[in-house]
Amino acid sequence: MIRKATIADALCVAKLAIQMWEDNTLEGLKEDLAEIIANPESAVFLLFDKEQAVGFAQCQLRHDYVEGTDSSPVGYLEGIFVEVGYRNRGCAKELLKQCENWAKIMGCTEFASDCELENTGSLTFHLKMGFEEANRVICFTKKL
Repeated sequence: MIRKATIADALCVAKLAIQMWEDNTLEGLKEDLAEIIANPESAVFLLFDKEQAVGFAQCQLRHDYVEGTDSSPVGYLEGIFVEVGYRNRGCAKELLKQCENWAKIMGCTEFASDCELENTGSLTFHLKMGFEEANRVICFTKKL
């Protein structure tokens, strides 16, 4: 079962998200996700096996330029995660469909995403789901 998350689900989503975004704290993610869930231009979907949450997808509208797109706003997949034991069963595909349907309802005609250059698993998933690579970017930083 997949359903749209509510603010009451913020901790549940954070417990899944911390497995993907390990450089965060559980409490920090909970606070961030509560704001995201409350934002009408964002959506978080939870995947359940009976009563246990086993995956989530976070999407939002982006009004700024999105690489490779021609319209605005663009639906954007910000993150997607499925517990290891539930992978390769079509769970992420179903979560993605929920995000894409939400974006269509919100008036989007395009949907986009990104992944780190070294994240080959994510790259493979995106390509299997019909995404086309728009660009590769290496970002730089330096202390002043």
